[in-house]
Amino acid sequence: MKYIEFDENRKLDLILLGRVAIDFNPIYTDALKEEFKPLKDVHVFEKFVGGSPANTAVGVTRHGLKAGFIGKVSDDQFGDFVTEYFEKEGIDTSHITRCTGGEKLGLTFTEMLSPSQSSILMYRNCIADLQLSVDDIDEEYIRSAKGILISGTALAESPSREAAIKAVLLAKRNNTRIIFDIDYREYNWKNSDEISIYYSMVAKEADIIMGSREEFDLTEKLIRPGMTDEESAEYWQNHNARLVVIKHGMKGSTAYSYTGEKFSIKPFPVEARKGFGGGDGYSSGFLYGVYSGWEMIDCLEFGSAEASMMVRSNNCSDSLPGPDEVRAFIKEEKEKFGEMIARA
Repeated sequence: MKYIEFDENRKLDLILLGRVAIDFNPIYTDALKEEFKPLKDVHVFEKFVGGSPANTAVGVTRHGLKAGFIGKVSDDQFGDFVTEYFEKEGIDTSHITRCTGGEKLGLTFTEMLSPSQSSILMYRNCIADLQLSVDDIDEEYIRSAKGILISGTALAESPSREAAIKAVLLAKRNNTRIIFDIDYREYNWKNSDEISIYYSMVAKEADIIMGSREEFDLTEKLIRPGMTDEESAEYWQNHNARLVVIKHGMKGSTAYSYTGEKFSIKPFPVEARKGFGGGDGYSSGFLYGVYSGWEMIDCLEFGSAEASMMVRSNNCSDSLPGPDEVRAFIKEEKEKFGEMIARA
């Protein structure tokens, strides 16, 4: 069943708008391994493309979707690294532009203390991705895509927040489906009222909303605090949402359809390497299923499997799998733990 209709005549399947960063993770290869330890004791790092919308762009492209990206990067070799990486992956970079004021890409250093303990150290002063402006938003480009994914971090500061809102308005005008990945990160936000104001503006226009319970609480703070998952789904579906996906970490996630149906999934059990990156895999796998017109429980299962694959990996971009790898993982997990392992 198709829970959302896309214009199949569009050139691009999905445009992603928002954050691109550089991840530095403790090296973990056959030749050299930094075991679990505090960040201050790590000597050798690997460099990867990072940032949730950037990773999701890579993920959906590896599943065969045609993706483009709207973003701002630094005018230096790290900017070259990002755009060249995207181009090798087959992501359209025609609307990634360079900063002119010396702003830099964010740097993320990962601390891996144990399979259940990890954290990140962020450097985001004078940051490139939040320099995206309304002048960078091209209506014709948005019209060329079936959908556009807005990352919540793009709303944290001006001029990026105005650029993101312009993209939403133009998408609405041109019947480009709007996907809102709430993607809350505390950096750059001034207060919780500001978060609720801008998140709710985009959520009210979105066809698909994805986020954790905590992220929905932030979005709804100035609207109706304390809603249950069912109340949240009903509220946003009374606006425009066709699908509302609410995540509860290790307890799993649930998708609420505009048809009144509810579908739940649990994570696949794996030995984790880090506690993040799963959301990017989840979005990639879930959206691939939605675009393919799968049954909703299969979309959730595919996303949940890809999320589990990502938390056991040492990075968030290079390790994103293709569809055959995800299917092989699901088959292996079910043979090991039982057919209904991920079904809630």
